[in-house]
Amino acid sequence: MFGRRRKKRDAKTESTGTEAAPRREGAAGAVSFGNEIEPERPTEQPAKEADRYRATGPWDSAEDVPEAKRMDLGSMLLPMAQGAEIQVNVAQDAQGKQKIIGVTMMRDKSALQVQPFAAPKSSGLWDEMREELREQVVKQGGKVEDHEGTFGPELRALVPVKGRKTEDGKQLAQRVRFIGVDGPRWVLRGVIRGDGASKPEVMSEVEQLFADIVVVRGDQPVPPNELLPITVPKQIQEQMAQAAKTRAAQQAAQSGNAGRSPNGAAPGGQPGRSGSTPNGSGQS
Repeated sequence: MFGRRRKKRDAKTESTGTEAAPRREGAAGAVSFGNEIEPERPTEQPAKEADRYRATGPWDSAEDVPEAKRMDLGSMLLPMAQGAEIQVNVAQDAQGKQKIIGVTMMRDKSALQVQPFAAPKSSGLWDEMREELREQVVKQGGKVEDHEGTFGPELRALVPVKGRKTEDGKQLAQRVRFIGVDGPRWVLRGVIRGDGASKPEVMSEVEQLFADIVVVRGDQPVPPNELLPITVPKQIQEQMAQAAKTRAAQQAAQSGNAGRSPNGAAPGGQPGRSGSTPNGSGQS
């Protein structure tokens, strides 16, 4: 049904071949709460109507996935496409510790942020997410419209850029696409910025990155709409830790210099210059 792929079979059953997934053409087009759901791993998951939107990806780890070089990030296997850069998005929790809240893939002048969420067995969470995203954009003073894209329903929006205006005082805005698909007990959400959100000739390239992602739902019970855990290789962890130390040292130095003037006089002249501070979605 809906051209879904055959699932991976148990060791006791006969293995099947894998057909190569066709490349995409054309352009593609936070939320709901509920009770905790119990995990279930049937050998064959029933096809859902929403599955037709991911006939060639994104994929579930229990499916026959086309071979490709991917980075293991725990709940996601991200394609390592030529010319693409992977950035980890982090925020500070209540204890001041860094928490991974998503991953952004950069390619040329396009950016695709992806986040995997737990979902109930039935489809529909992506519909609820879109409505909440719509409300958020409108509340910020932006404009948003529905669009039927490669992955089904999506939102295309003009989102105000905070603190940026034209010379005549008009608010600047950037084009953003919100895409997503319902999978087996998960939803994969993407936010596209840059050329991938505005130039038709680039849209399909960014969509292919999204389609090549494999979601690893896992067996643990997770409440619907909760972000699935994202882990990074040790090398990237070390880079993140070093970046955090560098930022802390810079902030400490700036804080120490804020109370004294360049010539050593008592404070009271021009305030010390401040550098960048964490904004809740830093990247490393």
